Parts: sequence; structure tokens; C-alpha cells
Amino acid sequence: MAALVSVLALMFAGAIVRVSGAGMGCPDWPKCWGCLIPPTKVEDVDFEKLDIAKFQRKAERMGRDPNTISEAILREEFNARHVWTEFVNRLFSLPVGLFTLLTFVLSFGYRKSKPLLFFASFTALALVLINAWMGARVVYSGLSPGVLTTHMALAFLLLIVLVFVVWYGQVEPWKREFTNESSRRLLARLVNGLFLLVLVEGVMGSQVRELTDELSKYLSVPRSEWGDTLEQSMVYLVHRSFSWVIFTLTVCAMWQMKKDQRYVIGLPEKIVVWIVMAQMILGLVMSQIHVYGWVQVLHVGLAAILVACNFAWMLVLKVRGKLS
Repeated sequence: MAALVSVLALMFAGAIVRVSGAGMGCPDWPKCWGCLIPPTKVEDVDFEKLDIAKFQRKAERMGRDPNTISEAILREEFNARHVWTEFVNRLFSLPVGLFTLLTFVLSFGYRKSKPLLFFASFTALALVLINAWMGARVVYSGLSPGVLTTHMALAFLLLIVLVFVVWYGQVEPWKREFTNESSRRLLARLVNGLFLLVLVEGVMGSQVRELTDELSKYLSVPRSEWGDTLEQSMVYLVHRSFSWVIFTLTVCAMWQMKKDQRYVIGLPEKIVVWIVMAQMILGLVMSQIHVYGWVQVLHVGLAAILVACNFAWMLVLKVRGKLS
């Protein structure tokens, strides 16, 4: 659970980095400006400690123009606020690695009794290590959209795996009581469908984020004009309209829960319903009022919690009998 919560916190921190444009606050990795503790002003940077030629070679391998990396450009681009925003984001990754490693170590005791738990814990640790490597690719690719999207997709996959570990790691995994089997099956289909739709919406949302990054980074379009520009994109229009499908399916699932007299609504179900409602409101704010940075952060962070709780809801409904 600690690993799961730390991943969610890291995704909020990552959203702040991306919205604030602080992704290149630290031009190197794992250090920041050649230091374990980054400087607060450019005068404190010892450029002799920075292997700029190495930055250029790695950037070229990642598809970035190496000529965009030089001491003069790095001096000009230094931004203390961006530096520390990115550095704090990296600090948030430390508990993720620590708690995931401890989870894997503890899972050794269940290799025979619950081998699936051991395998899932190992998978979670592998995903953390892969995404740590992806963090370096993000920096040296110059925030390439494809690399950023992959980085986020792996984080969502890590969430799903950790939710399973938390659920299956219980002495008695959580489940729900139903009046009859047909009621369980119907609700399970609705929740499974909701989960798939949320993932599809997330993929489209990532593409919309790439559009907003382009507006901010390359086209320098002011936020007040983002809405009109985004409406020219089919992906954005589908993403915006698709949210009503998710809302409708959530209402159907709520109705089915209320209909079953034996069903006791738990925390995952409540969180899913409330977040879907909140995401609709945030979407309306961005489409009809203004694309505020803090709204974007909440939109991404709540999406991560939604995926985690939706998957937990699936587990308590779908799995029957004893897992091995």
C-alpha cells in the first residue's frame, strides 16, 4: 500500500513538472547540474563538472539536435524554479523504489503459498527499474512526446500491478456479496467495460497533453487561446465527448449496485464514482472557461487514482475461488 500511494504521489508531482514546463530543469541524470543537491542560481553551477559532450552524444542517439546543447544555451536556460520542481519530482521517486523493493523482498515468503503474489511483486519492481531508465530517456530526448507517453503508460501499468499486490496480499482478499450470480456478472461486465473505456480515454488524454505541450513549448500560444486551438483537433473533440460515455456507464454501474440488496458499497466504488463526477467538472472548466495549470494537474492525478480504484473494483467482483 505504501508503494501504491507513493506512485500516486509521484504521478501528481510529475504532472506538476509537465504543466510547469520544468521537465528539463535538470539537464543531466541522476544528478542535477552535476550535483546531488542542485544549485539555486546559475552562478553556483560548475560547468566544468558537466560532461556536455556526453549530453550531446546521448541527445543525438535519442533523436534530439546536439547543437541545442551547449554551455551558453544551458546558462541561458537555467531556471531555479524549474530546477527545484524537477528535483523534488525526482525525490518523490525514492519512496517508490524503496517500498516496491521491500514489497518484493517480503513476497519471498509467499513463493510457494502464493506464487502469483511473488510474480506480481517482481513485476512491480521490474517496472520501477524500467521507468527509472525511462526517466533518463525523457531528459536526454528533450522531452520527446513519445517517450513521455511511454513513461506515463508504464506508471499506470505499475499502479495496476501494485493494486493487485495489495488486494491479493490480504489474508482474505476483499470481495462483495450478491443476491444472485447473474447480478454479479452484470455488474462485473459494467465495471470491466468502464475500466477499458477509462484506459482508452487516458490514451486520448495523453495525446491531448502532447498537443498542449506543443502549444506551450513550440507555438507559444497563450493559455487563454488553448481552447479554441484544441477544438480544431479531432483527438481533443473525441476525448471531450467520450467522457459522457464513461459518465453514462458509471451511472449504470451505480444503478446496478443500488439494485442489489446484499451489495455493500465499498471505498473503491465510491472513489470511482466521485472521481468520474470530478473529472467531468474539470473537463468542463478546461473546455468552457480556461485551461488552468492546476486543473490539468488535478485531471492527470485523479485519472491515476481512478485507474487504480477501478481495477480494485474489478478484482473484488470478477475473481472467484482460490488463486494460485
